[in-house]
Amino acid sequence: MQPWIEAARPRTLPLALSCILMGCFLAYTTGPFSWTIAVLSVLTTTLLQILSNFANDYGDAVNGKDTALRQGPKRAVHAGEIKASSMLRAIIVFSVLSLISGLTLLSIALHDAPANTFWVFLGIGIACILAAITYTAGKRPYGYAGLGDLSVLIFFGWVGVIGSSYLHTLDWNWELLLPATTCGLFAVAVLNINNIRDIDSDRATGKNSIPVRIGREAAIKYHWILILTGMGTTLLYTAHHYQGFTSLLYLLSFPLFLKNAREVSRLTDPTLLDPYLKQMALSTLLFVILFGLGNIL
Repeated sequence: MQPWIEAARPRTLPLALSCILMGCFLAYTTGPFSWTIAVLSVLTTTLLQILSNFANDYGDAVNGKDTALRQGPKRAVHAGEIKASSMLRAIIVFSVLSLISGLTLLSIALHDAPANTFWVFLGIGIACILAAITYTAGKRPYGYAGLGDLSVLIFFGWVGVIGSSYLHTLDWNWELLLPATTCGLFAVAVLNINNIRDIDSDRATGKNSIPVRIGREAAIKYHWILILTGMGTTLLYTAHHYQGFTSLLYLLSFPLFLKNAREVSRLTDPTLLDPYLKQMALSTLLFVILFGLGNIL
């Protein structure tokens, strides 16, 4: 089971859960909240994230993007620990599980919503599954064209936060775009660290990530923009919804993001960047928890 656990990459789960928790916290403080919907949202997101990680492992291996130049953790298919055919079957299984969990979630959450709302969310759910698979798998993976950042912003930010909040409240609140954008930009920052770390191997194999396209120095500036803009969008939301000093509790997490940007700027050895992916993901989760607690208190 160890190769499968490693291929599932548990360290990516805090980042995937951050947007769902943000949506749940916002629903709790602004409207109706359901623990059943929260648990099913977490389950569905976890299945989707594992699906994405399996597809990423499979896609990079069969497309020849995993090479000896890669600086990150070893991949199970490339290392020969899991057969490509077995990983493909796992991708199919987790696609089905994600769909079943998502359908259960939608049938419960949208029971009293207009009929067309169910179909809209079903379309979004199918798009999530397809996005998870086609990031590096398939004939034309969009991750190799530098579109991963946009996908992460959409699904780990706007869809994750606003969508999960709506499932509780059945109400669209476009102001939630601000904290949703923060979650999305912080998630993009995690991807950006990964791509800066792998810039040499990605360039050699034709994987045109943003850092490959713009170069390392510009990618570092881009990293600062992601983090500072992410901080700013939540500060704007708080300015419109200030309820006392506890609303600013999340500011305690900001030094961690600044430390992350500083270290990414300073470190030139790509092997030393890997711990800062985990640090950025956990900092995002801490930010969301502090944001939620601050608004609840």
